[in-house]
Amino acid sequence: MDELISRITESVGIDADVAQKAVGMILGFLKNEGPAEQVNEMLAAMPGVQDLIDNAPEAGGGMFGGGVMGLGSALMGLGLGMGEISGVSRQTVDYAKEKAGDGPVDAVIAAIPGLSQFV
Repeated sequence: MDELISRITESVGIDADVAQKAVGMILGFLKNEGPAEQVNEMLAAMPGVQDLIDNAPEAGGGMFGGGVMGLGSALMGLGLGMGEISGVSRQTVDYAKEKAGDGPVDAVIAAIPGLSQFV
């Protein structure tokens, strides 16, 4: 996951700690909201991802009940603006596609209402 965090810090301009929390929150959201088979396939291709999810603020605590908007609010709580959220999301999705392939990642995105407009 160091490669992804480095990409985000360089391209988005946020520090590594915030990047780790944001990626963990995004992937935790996908894990909670997406189709289990495709999510598991995607996450299995990304070693170290479970640590980010486990260490993300309130990850797995049910705070994402508000769907994509709830996730956006949680990410804003880290101090991220919309441009930064978009950058982190795109980098995370691109990385997931590199590791797991387009199929499972696209299936996860398509299964979550409203997500495709943000990635």
